[in-house]
Amino acid sequence: MKRNQFWNWFWIVLSLIYFFLPLYATFNFSLKARKGELSLLAYQQMIDDPRVLPALLFSTQIGIFTILLGLLLLVPTVYWVRLKAPRWRPILEFFSLLPFVIPAIVLVFGLIRTYSGGVFGLTATFAGTNFLLVAGYVVICLPYLYRSIDAGMAAIDVVTLTEAAQSLGADWGTILFRVIVPNLRSAMLSAAFLTMAIVLGEFTIASFLVGLRAFGPVIWQVGQNRAYQASALVIVSFAITWVLMGLINIVGRRGAAEEGVTAGPR
Repeated sequence: MKRNQFWNWFWIVLSLIYFFLPLYATFNFSLKARKGELSLLAYQQMIDDPRVLPALLFSTQIGIFTILLGLLLLVPTVYWVRLKAPRWRPILEFFSLLPFVIPAIVLVFGLIRTYSGGVFGLTATFAGTNFLLVAGYVVICLPYLYRSIDAGMAAIDVVTLTEAAQSLGADWGTILFRVIVPNLRSAMLSAAFLTMAIVLGEFTIASFLVGLRAFGPVIWQVGQNRAYQASALVIVSFAITWVLMGLINIVGRRGAAEEGVTAGPR
């Protein structure tokens, strides 16, 4: 038992070091913009840069829309496949892994080639380009969205929950949004966290579709001649991602508590 505990803590500590050591190195480097001392000069210059805040707000909005669209597409799909068509799971898993095989540069050129003219001339307008950006991000985030949601579905007995809800007269919309989704909060938060982190740092698709309106291309451009400011941008984007996910987690817990209090007297 003691030996197992030792190895468990060993791998936990090793994982934490692997995760936080690069962040610490990046943060420490961002504080050395002023020679011979540690300062927040890089962060001040980052705030004063007129490109940063608009790009950060834009990418955050795109990330939120990506999360909403991805969850809206995948939660009902994964639920239905697990409930009614389990034989389709291998096919769904295969499609979820395609973004690992198809490079982002191929995806963005395909989007531009397909939707740059004709009936679907989406690249001619800001709204159309933003929609293509969200759609592209849903595709590249598909492996993480699918794995998180599928793991959450595997942790609950969707068949029993569905049959119990149907026996009480619930329709499919009620079953999905009031029975299944509340039990997937942790999985959906994990998927949202991974998606937001990818969107804030993604470069290839954003650079071809929206350019410097997105946060990833701004980080790249700043990093061409301002290494300290680029490190500061990376740290800020990471912190914003954690803050957003923390807020989502708090809201989710409050919603669950309110549902429990409301259901109690019944």
